[in-house]
Amino acid sequence: MNASGSYFFTKIGQWQHLLELIVASNVLAMVLALAEAQSWQALESIRVLQYMFFINWVILSFSALVDYFQEFFAKFSQKLALILGFILLQLIVLFTTCAVNIIQYWSLDRGPFSDAILFHGTSLNLGYGVLLGAFCLRYLYMRERWLNQQYSELNARIQAMQARIHPHFLFNSLNSVVSLIAIDPDKAENMLINLSRLFRASFQELKLVSLAEEIDLCQQYLSIEKMRLGERLTVEWNIQATPIELKRATIPLLTLQPLLENSIFHGVETFLRPSTITVLVEILQNQVSIVITNPYSHDTIKSKKGNGIAIENVKQRLQAYYGRTVKFQVYGGQSFYTTVVNYHYRVK
Repeated sequence: MNASGSYFFTKIGQWQHLLELIVASNVLAMVLALAEAQSWQALESIRVLQYMFFINWVILSFSALVDYFQEFFAKFSQKLALILGFILLQLIVLFTTCAVNIIQYWSLDRGPFSDAILFHGTSLNLGYGVLLGAFCLRYLYMRERWLNQQYSELNARIQAMQARIHPHFLFNSLNSVVSLIAIDPDKAENMLINLSRLFRASFQELKLVSLAEEIDLCQQYLSIEKMRLGERLTVEWNIQATPIELKRATIPLLTLQPLLENSIFHGVETFLRPSTITVLVEILQNQVSIVITNPYSHDTIKSKKGNGIAIENVKQRLQAYYGRTVKFQVYGGQSFYTTVVNYHYRVK
């Protein structure tokens, strides 16, 4: 499914979605029957069953027709597909009402057939159809949003695979290793070990890991950058959490590392003087807060492209896993750039 060509009525015939619609529709039938009776004492079970039969028939007919004409609905935008679906639902209500009236007429033999008999109760049932249509299409809209969220997760994975580690970082790191081999072989060896660990992680499946693992991976990455940049780079960690909390908290793999890489590429590397990146990590009642602050210049950040790509990738991946609990904000001050990430994780 692609984002641009998606529509409300994909896979409506699957039993999971159909079961959800039927259960919720029966609740609506109960509400309508109760509204007609105006009290629990006056509520008749036969009337409830009539409402349930009518609404379930309409829902099943609607689902069957939409599932059959999926390719037809796929040609239209979401808005137009919604309107067409609403009209289809009202037509089903109208034809069902007329069919019931005909059956009742022939079974009771009330005399001459007329339009009044054929269309008896259609206005009321079409009113119920409006309520049913609003409910049904609201459900389909919410399910469509969920499908789009799944698509965003898949798309974010692809983007993350394409932009996990900047090429400039690889080339600069390898150049640093080459220069260190003759001067300090031990440092060159450690740098290669950390580099191999980082790339091994980048080739893994993008899954949830513990926050402790992600921080350890980031520290390996920062040790490489420290060897390359020397005194120009200082990183101050402020972790307000216990080791147990860090192991319990989860985060998508390679989420924090791109933000730190972003801070170095767009911040530290733009200055010749020593620069400091501060990283604050807090965990409180399954709520993770991460604040990264780095120096930056208005002039140099405009000349370097890609700042928003890494941030957007991280934001999409977090939202794919943690939904609306994610709060992602960036602030650009006079000489500092701050990234704030908040999300709520579930304990396994």
